[in-house]
Amino acid sequence: MVIATGGTGGHMFPALALGDVLARRGHQVTFAVDPRGVRYLDPERARLEIDATSPSGTLLNRGLGFARLGLALGGVMLRFLAARPKAVAALGGYASVPTGLAAGLLRVPLVLHEQNAVLGRAHRLLTRFAKTLALTFETTKGVPDEIRTVTVGNPVRSAFQPAPLPTGERLELLVTGGSQGAQIFADVVPEALGRLPAALRARLHVTQQCRPEDLERVEAAYRGFGLAFEVRAFFDDMPERLARAGLVICRSGASSVAELLVVGRPAILVPYPYAADDHQRANAEALADTSAAILVDADAFTPQRLAQDVRHLMSEPNELQRMAAAADRLARPDAGERLADVVEEALA
Repeated sequence: MVIATGGTGGHMFPALALGDVLARRGHQVTFAVDPRGVRYLDPERARLEIDATSPSGTLLNRGLGFARLGLALGGVMLRFLAARPKAVAALGGYASVPTGLAAGLLRVPLVLHEQNAVLGRAHRLLTRFAKTLALTFETTKGVPDEIRTVTVGNPVRSAFQPAPLPTGERLELLVTGGSQGAQIFADVVPEALGRLPAALRARLHVTQQCRPEDLERVEAAYRGFGLAFEVRAFFDDMPERLARAGLVICRSGASSVAELLVVGRPAILVPYPYAADDHQRANAEALADTSAAILVDADAFTPQRLAQDVRHLMSEPNELQRMAAAADRLARPDAGERLADVVEEALA
């Protein structure tokens, strides 16, 4: 089996989760990834490095992008002719384009998996070659009518497990902005929490991920407001921290959303406004429409607005429980198994 995907954590974590399921079922798995994705692969995992990038931007950059995709396609075709895979699962990102095209041209069964609530550009190029399009959200936008679809959810790492929402007076607030942090959270969250009444601030413990350049000022703000806090540039124990959290403030990338749902956590989601096809907003809408999260666009994410939302949620603890229950209903903790089923079905 070949699993093709982009090199970000958001692409690689679901790919690794799927790969683990397929390996447990006795399949030999090779990961086709761009150079960024190699760092996520243990040495024992077979890999095919794909030199591919988005053909976008200036005319020169588009030309170079298409040239690299063409060269990558030729390399993948040669590999597939030498060792024909049983099936290819493409999980998005431009590394999946030459791999998926090679599968289509050589009539290797191809399954696509869309992590976001809007069909990505790579998948839009590949749907004509695919046997099935597996979806995370049943309401995914931009899906062609002619392709078979099945909703499976988005695979997450096994360390993320359903956990009861913590109860009690103290609220653990987790703020995370992805692997690189997010400046907007450093700008807004401390000031917003400082606006809360002293009685509510006394009930809070804040765990926040920040960019290294923002650490000092965020720590100083929390000390000034008398808040209990922990601030770091990176957390390597996110499953445990998410399980302890009573409320999460974060972006709405596909993996972040899937992890929130599997653990069952209420969230305030602030989509990254420059994501391709505005897919983070579509992801956040899917949760907000079912009351599993509060969606706040970046231009509306102000200290005043956030203070109002946190104050309401802390004053109405049943609302957090209702949001957590809505997240549980959306969750698909067996997404890796479901997606592996779809890949195996493509062999028939």
